[in-house]
Amino acid sequence: MKRIGIDARLYFQTGVGVYLRNLLHFLQKIDNKNIEFYIYVLDEESSKIEFTNTRFIKRAVPYRWHKLSEQTSFLISLYRDKLDLMHFTYFSHPILYNRPFIATVHDTILLEHKTGKASTLWSGIYNIKHIAFKLAFSHQIMKSRLIITPTETVKKQLLDIYGTQYESKITALYEGVDFVKQITNENIDLKKTFTHPFILYVGNFYPHKNVEKLIEAFSNIKDEIQLVLVGPADFFSKRTQVLIERLHQTRRVVLYPNATDADLIFFYKHAQMLVHPTLSEGFGLPLIEAAYFNLPVVASDIPVFREILDKEYTSFDPKDIVDIKQKIEFQLKNRARADYSTINKKFSFEKMTHLLDRIYSSELHNLAKTI
Repeated sequence: MKRIGIDARLYFQTGVGVYLRNLLHFLQKIDNKNIEFYIYVLDEESSKIEFTNTRFIKRAVPYRWHKLSEQTSFLISLYRDKLDLMHFTYFSHPILYNRPFIATVHDTILLEHKTGKASTLWSGIYNIKHIAFKLAFSHQIMKSRLIITPTETVKKQLLDIYGTQYESKITALYEGVDFVKQITNENIDLKKTFTHPFILYVGNFYPHKNVEKLIEAFSNIKDEIQLVLVGPADFFSKRTQVLIERLHQTRRVVLYPNATDADLIFFYKHAQMLVHPTLSEGFGLPLIEAAYFNLPVVASDIPVFREILDKEYTSFDPKDIVDIKQKIEFQLKNRARADYSTINKKFSFEKMTHLLDRIYSSELHNLAKTI
C-alpha cells in the first residue's frame, strides 16, 4: 500500500482552504485501492473534519504555517509516516524535507506585493520574513518533482522568475466553483436588509486587492446604488472602513464581514455586477463563482482574468479611478445579464481532482521505477 501525504493545515482558511476542501471532497470518491492518504490537519480543528473514505488517515498536528515548529516538529512527523509522496498545498513547508514531494503554487503575489499581516510589520521584521518566504518558495520550485498551478498565467510567471528549465514540471490545473455553493440555498432573509440595487465585491482587503481605488471610483458615481464589500473582518477591513468614512460613503458602501455560503449565494444572485479591482491574482474564484450564477463581471485588465474569462467580462485599468468608474457606469446603463454557460464547463474542482489523481498515480509509478 502506497502512502501519499496531503498538507491540509489551512483547511478552514479562505483561498487555499477552498482548494483543500474541494480536493479532499472529490478525492474521497475516487477508487484508489492501493493508496492511503495521510491528511495533516491542525489538531485544534481536527474534530470538525471528517472523512468517509477509510483510506483517508487523519493526522492531527499542532504545527502552524510560518512557525519554527513547522521546520522541526512537523518535519519529524512527516518522516515518521514514511510517505512515498507528499503534496504541499501551500508555500510554507519544512524546507529540509527531502523525500519526494509535489507542490501547489497558487500565485506569485507575495513576490510582487506586500500582503497580509506582513504589511503591518516594522520594515526590518518584514524584510526578514520576506527572505524566509522567498527561501521556502524557491525550495518548492527547485526541489519538487512537480508543480501544480491554477492557471497558465501563474505557470508563465514562475518561468519568468525562475527560468524555463522548470517548464516540464509545471502543470496548470483549473479550479472551479466550491461544491458547497452549488448545493446551498441563498439566505433570503437578506432581502430585508438589502432593499436597494447594489454592486458586489468579494475578497479580502489586502493592499494588492486595490479596494481603495474601487471605493474612490464608486464615490464619484451618482446612481442610486450601493457597493457591498464582502470579506473578512481584520486589520485591513478596519482601514477600509476609515476610508469609507473619510469619503462620506457610509450610507452607500456596506462592509459585510465573514459571509456564510448562503449569504454569498444571495449576493451573487441579486447583485447588479461583481467588481474586482485587484492588481494581481493567481486564479480568481469570485469571478468563476459569479459566472456560475450568471452575474456580469467588471474587473481588472490583467492576464489571469483574460485567461479565465477571455472577452466575457468588462475590463478596466485597475490603477485608473476614472476608468473603473466609467466601466461600472457602462454596465449599470446596459444592465446586460451574462451567459457564462461555456465558461462554466471549463472550470471544475471535480475535473481538477481527477487530473491531480492521475498525477499522483503517475508520480508513484515513476518513483517505483527508480527503486
